[in-house]
Amino acid sequence: MIAFLISSLFLLLLGLAALAVYLLRGVSKYDGPPAGSADGRVSVHVLVLGDIGRSPRMTYHALSIAKHGGKVNLIGYLESAPHPDVANNPNIAISPLPTPPRKPSFVPFILFAPVKVTYQIYHLTRVLASGLEPAQWLLVQNPPSIPTLAIASLICRLRNIKLIIDWHNYGWTILAGTHGKHHPLVALSKLYECCLGRLGDQHLTVTHAMARQLRNAPYRITQPMLAVHDRPAAIFQPLASPSARAGILDRVLPGPEKALVPHLVDGTMRLVVSSTSWTPDEDFALLLDALVQYAASPAAVPLLAVITGKGPQRDRYLAQIAALTGAGRLPNVRIATAFLPFADYAALLACADLGVCLHMSSSGVDLPMKVVDMFGAGLPVAAYAAYESFGELIKEGENGRGFERDQELAGILRRLLGDEGRGELERLRMGAVREGRRRWDEEWDGTVGVLLGLVS
Repeated sequence: MIAFLISSLFLLLLGLAALAVYLLRGVSKYDGPPAGSADGRVSVHVLVLGDIGRSPRMTYHALSIAKHGGKVNLIGYLESAPHPDVANNPNIAISPLPTPPRKPSFVPFILFAPVKVTYQIYHLTRVLASGLEPAQWLLVQNPPSIPTLAIASLICRLRNIKLIIDWHNYGWTILAGTHGKHHPLVALSKLYECCLGRLGDQHLTVTHAMARQLRNAPYRITQPMLAVHDRPAAIFQPLASPSARAGILDRVLPGPEKALVPHLVDGTMRLVVSSTSWTPDEDFALLLDALVQYAASPAAVPLLAVITGKGPQRDRYLAQIAALTGAGRLPNVRIATAFLPFADYAALLACADLGVCLHMSSSGVDLPMKVVDMFGAGLPVAAYAAYESFGELIKEGENGRGFERDQELAGILRRLLGDEGRGELERLRMGAVREGRRRWDEEWDGTVGVLLGLVS
C-alpha cells in the first residue's frame, strides 16, 4: 500500500509540475506600485482554501487591511454569504474559487483525494498566476495545507511576493482525527506540511503555545513569527438593554422555539448556545449525554439548547436528538438547530445564559474562535479543556468552566443554570465581558498592521 501511494504521488507530482509550467508561462512579477500610481498602497492577497463566509479570521484580516487603506483580494469559496462589511468595502475585491466536487459515497477517499487536489491546484494556480495582478503580500490560511502551501510558495517565488502563513492548526493532525494517526496519508501529510511550512517569509499563529511548537522539531521554522490571538469583531457586543432581549429572541430563534420567548425572558427557562461545524473534532455526543443527565434531575430548570452551524455530521446527530426526544429522555429540554446570518448569530450569543464549546484541539495548541465570539458578546462558557493552549483564553472560574467528560458538563449546567448558581454565573459573565474588551483591531494593529507597514 505504501509503495502504491508513493508511486501514485510521484506520478501526480510530475503531472502537476507540467500543469504548473503551462499555467505559469510569462507570469508577471511584483515590482512595487504601478508606474504613476499616486497612492502606493499596500496590496495583499488573502487566501483561504475554504468558505469565505465561514472563515472569520481571514475575513477580519481583510477588513483590517482595507480599514488602513490597503488593497485586498480575498480568495476562497463562496458557499455562504461573506461578512456584509466585506461585500460593501471598496478596498476589498472577492476572487471566488470554484467549489471542488464532492466525494461520492461509493468512492474511497484514497482514490478521490488526488482528483480533488488536482482540481484545486488548477484553479488556485490559474487565479494566483494569471487571474490577479501580483501583490506585495500573500497571506494564506493553514490548514488546509494541501495544496495551499505548495502553490502559494511557488507563486510567491515566481512573482516576487512575500508569503505569510497564518497557522490556525495543523492539517495532518486533523487528517489523523478522521483516518487514524497510522494512516499512510497522515505520514505524507505531516512530512509535506513540516517541509513546506518552512517556506513562509513570515508566520502568524493563533497561540503562543503553537509558536513555541513550530520552532521545534519536526517543524523547525526559523523565520519571524508572531502570535496573534483571535479577538472578537465589533459586531459581537454584550446585550445593551435587557428589555430588548424579547424582540431579539423573537427575531433570531427558529420558528417553533419563538413560543418559548416569554419563558426565556422571565427566567423560568434558560438558554444555552453551542456553535459547531458538525465534524469529528467536536464530540457532539458528549453534549447530548450531558443534556440527558441534566434532564434526569428533578430540580433541573427547563432548558433550550440552540446549536448553530452546518457540517457533514449534522443529519446523523439530528436523528439522535429526535430519538432521545421521542424516547422521553429529554424532559424539560428542547434542542433546536439553526444556521444564522452573522448579525443574528451575534445577537443570539448576547441573549444566551451560557455558551458551550466542544472544540477538541487536534494539535493541542489552537483555540476555538467560537469562544472568542462568545466573550465578545459577554457570554460565559463551558468548554472542553483537555488541551495545552486552553488557558490562553479561558480562565477557570473567571470567565468560564472547563470539562472533559459528559458528567462534568452536566454538573456545570445544573449548577450554573439553577437558582443557586446565579451569583457564580454572573461573576463568569463579568469575566467574559472583561476578556472581550480587547478587540481584534487592537490585537491586529500592534502585530500584523506593523508587519505590513500599515500601522506605525
